[in-house]
Amino acid sequence: MVPQEHYSSADALSSMGMKAFKPKYADETDAAAGPPTVTVDPGAQQNLGIRIATATTGTLAGALDVTGTVDFNQRDIAIVQARSAGFVQRVYRRAPGDVIPAGAPIADLLVPEWVGAEAEYRAVRRTGDRALIAAAGQRLRLLGIPAGQTGGRGVVTVRSPISGVIQTLDARAGVTLAQGQTLAQINGLGTVWLNAAIPEAQAGQVRVGQSVTADLTAFPGEPFGGRVVAVLPTASTESRTLTVRVELPNRGTRLRPGMFATVHLTNDGRLALLVPSEAVIRTGKRTLVMLAERKGRYRPAEVRVGRDVGGQTEVLAGLSPGEKVVASGQFLLDSEASLSGIPARPIGGDSK
Repeated sequence: MVPQEHYSSADALSSMGMKAFKPKYADETDAAAGPPTVTVDPGAQQNLGIRIATATTGTLAGALDVTGTVDFNQRDIAIVQARSAGFVQRVYRRAPGDVIPAGAPIADLLVPEWVGAEAEYRAVRRTGDRALIAAAGQRLRLLGIPAGQTGGRGVVTVRSPISGVIQTLDARAGVTLAQGQTLAQINGLGTVWLNAAIPEAQAGQVRVGQSVTADLTAFPGEPFGGRVVAVLPTASTESRTLTVRVELPNRGTRLRPGMFATVHLTNDGRLALLVPSEAVIRTGKRTLVMLAERKGRYRPAEVRVGRDVGGQTEVLAGLSPGEKVVASGQFLLDSEASLSGIPARPIGGDSK
């Protein structure tokens, strides 16, 4: 560690409390000695701030906080159409953006074809023939009007089948309608979508069905619970994020599209081999830990790590449960091992 220091024997201690090394040559072999290590006098460990931790199997439950915006649930849409050609006789002062309840009137339609169908239905009812009455009623329903609703005037009130927001409205008084023409499109508000942007590198932590909690700026201190219903298949090339679609119940229709939210995605805990995050040495080319062996001996070991949550790091390969690692002072030991040319134990190498 200190090039200026020289020692008279291999048992001498350096100013860092470490023993000097005997030179090793390529033609020398000592199988009984085991792999080369950094040796620190036990009395000097406390002065160097060396702290030891054990690799243990535990539960690693993570959380991911991202931002998102509320959007309409595009699966909850009602299209109101004219099933027969006719005219718009009356409108009910609706406009796009209005929130309406289920059954709210949209427009009164005058359909001349319905006048004849209604007259036929009344005549058939007087015959008392149930089969004919059922057939005449079915014809009215196919024309878009339940039996007897127009009262023979050919006028029917078109109503919204769901509660929600009017997205488009093409019903205007006096307008001629073609068969199948859309009068209005209504988006339901019973549930809404929350579209959250997930960093591409963390997309693997999200799955469909995962529980989510959202904090909305509009309602501070009131969390909203939901679940992930989809992870969209394309990523943004600019922000390198994927869109995760969360479905939220919308009680009281308080959540409105465009609202901003902070999304908390929690992962179910799974068993993993864990070490303190501070024990992990990332060099840029590889990831190491310093193994603590008996009698103050230390050597580096290469590892492959996974998630890092709450000060604990998941070790995917390179360590076994029960092995001890240096959680404090490891950088000093790693420097000494590097200067001494001590190789790191490779992943899959002998742990003895």
